[in-house]
Amino acid sequence: MLRTKGVLEKRLSPNDISVQWIEFPAGPQLLEAMNVGSIDFGHVGESPPIFAQAAGASLTYVAGIASSPAGSAILIPQNSSIQKLTDLKGKKVAFQKGSSAHLLLVQALEKAGLKYTNIEPKYLAPADARAAFVKGSVDAWVIWDPFYAAAQEATKARVLIDGTGINKQGGYYLATRKFVTENPQTVKAILEEIQNLEEWSKQNREEVAKTLAPVLGIDLETMRKATNRRTFGLVPIDDNLINLQQGVADTYYKLKLIPKKVSVRDAVLTKEQYAAFSPKT
Repeated sequence: MLRTKGVLEKRLSPNDISVQWIEFPAGPQLLEAMNVGSIDFGHVGESPPIFAQAAGASLTYVAGIASSPAGSAILIPQNSSIQKLTDLKGKKVAFQKGSSAHLLLVQALEKAGLKYTNIEPKYLAPADARAAFVKGSVDAWVIWDPFYAAAQEATKARVLIDGTGINKQGGYYLATRKFVTENPQTVKAILEEIQNLEEWSKQNREEVAKTLAPVLGIDLETMRKATNRRTFGLVPIDDNLINLQQGVADTYYKLKLIPKKVSVRDAVLTKEQYAAFSPKT
């Protein structure tokens, strides 16, 4: 929506700042680009920053994104014999490694009393995972909207479980440390425009769906479904959010999915720095 509306360009052009938009299939790829200096700012789910930090990437949490637990799910084919989470034992499950879908799967398995080692993970980007799911090469697919809504519509996939009651946080806006410390006023402008658009979107969900459907190449009914499941809004980076994110990091380390312990606070600014650019909520 931010790109489609063109509000950032209007806001930043008086300061001779141009905006270049680059799309990525998922958060891990976006943070890889950020780590090598190809982008300055972007948003991802809660898991990609943990894997990026564990790999030595330099990144900074700028703002949180409101959680949309109903916007992610574990999907199974319409005719699957799988009826409950425990039926995933020994099954092939597709998802993007290091994504929010990865965490949903880990948490859902734990809720069902299963171990991560009880399933056979298939690390696939969304497009490849969908192809494998349709072909029947995997037994389940963990995915987020709008891919989730599109799969429901096109494949008539069944929802084994969604993130309701499991997901406690949304994603994050992140930036390189250099960008955020050298350009606090630009970061403030970006966040203010994001917040303004989020507030508008809460009250104009139909317009959001109509705007995004052609941009994303998704039919309107599917986009409506994804939009109606979404919670709009920014969340400030505070101790509660940091502690939740540290819990994510500790979970991945305990499962040996990352090679070393990660301290989320290493990628956090001071309260004074956040106060300088965070919009009023």
